[in-house]
Formats: sequence, C-alpha cells, structure tokens
Amino acid sequence: MSDWKEKVTELLGQVRPALQRDGGDLELLEIKDDGVVRVRLQGACAGCPMSQMTLKMGIEDYLKENVPEVKEVVNE
Repeated sequence: MSDWKEKVTELLGQVRPALQRDGGDLELLEIKDDGVVRVRLQGACAGCPMSQMTLKMGIEDYLKENVPEVKEVVNE
C-alpha cells in the first residue's frame, strides 16, 4: 500500500470515534489509485438524513486537506 493510502486509513481511524459516539460507524471498502475512497456508513449514520453532509463536508474535506491525492469519498 502506498504512503498516501496508509495516511487515508490512519485518518479514517481518527474519524471513527466521533461517528461511533453518535451511534454510527464507517467501514473502509477501497482506496482506488485514482483518488476515490469508497466507504460504507453504518449504524445510525446509514439512515441519517445528514449523512451525505457528514460524508462530503466532514470526512471528504478532512481527507482532502491532509492527503492531496484524495479526489472524492463515496458511500456505497
């Protein structure tokens, strides 16, 4: 795994406790070479009407700020 992919994995590990405090979680499915990070929101996050905002304005922005190779985070 490349250094930037390891950094993404590490950063998602830092995000998970905040999601878990609200009854949700996040599963990392894949980090593609083109910069797309595939995740699956779980628990309370899976059905939350704010989950898309959490994903794009929270998780995606955080990853992009810290790992320039990240282009997009998608929930599947």
